[in-house]
Amino acid sequence: MHAYIKMRMDPSSPAIPIHYNYLVQAAIYAALPEEMAKRLHDEGFTAGRRSFRLFSFSRLMGRFKLNRNAGTISFPEEVSFVITSPDTKFFLALVNNLLTKGQMHLGQSLLLIDEVRFDEQLAESEVLAVRTLSPVVVYSTLLRPEGGKYTCYYQPGEGEFDKLITSNLAKKFEALHGRQPPEGEVRARPLDRPRLHVTKYKGTVVKGYTCRLKLSGPRELLQIALDAGLGGKGSQGYGCMEKVTGRR
Repeated sequence: MHAYIKMRMDPSSPAIPIHYNYLVQAAIYAALPEEMAKRLHDEGFTAGRRSFRLFSFSRLMGRFKLNRNAGTISFPEEVSFVITSPDTKFFLALVNNLLTKGQMHLGQSLLLIDEVRFDEQLAESEVLAVRTLSPVVVYSTLLRPEGGKYTCYYQPGEGEFDKLITSNLAKKFEALHGRQPPEGEVRARPLDRPRLHVTKYKGTVVKGYTCRLKLSGPRELLQIALDAGLGGKGSQGYGCMEKVTGRR
């Protein structure tokens, strides 16, 4: 399920920090009932030793003004973003709260909610065309020969990218449904040139890619990708995407 949320910044509100993912994530948790938010944050959905929150969200979208010196971004007109999740209870609780309050705080910035629109997007076959709404993050943590660890990020089109997204989607499927995922690999073919985005989440550098993708693989795993995000760090604001039609 996708929720498309249209907002506008309060005219007296200060600008939003450029690296705002954590602020949006915190606002989402704040919009949930306290017990649900705590359970989702602390436990999530588990598969073996892995735990997933099973939601993702897009970047803030709209005409913006960037102040690089101050490290802030503002939206003089409409600003919108998208939240996705396969968890109906999460969706109903979140959207009901947002509509009731009619506003959302991102740190010190106040956004007024004008509209919330639902869209149930279905993977109807084993091929799916999507548009990324926030960077897709796919990585491995490797050991240096001389000791220590480093993070290697992959982009769509690389073999390791497909291997890692398949493993991640399989674990998310198991966490959500409580059963083994269908067999088969998910492959991602870029439909245009992947664009690198370097962002920060709570001070940590995160690298991801945006582009249009043609995904192929088991339909059930493609549905998980639509609803819970593609790649890692979905609940931190990465891997959110929407279905597109009319292009191969």
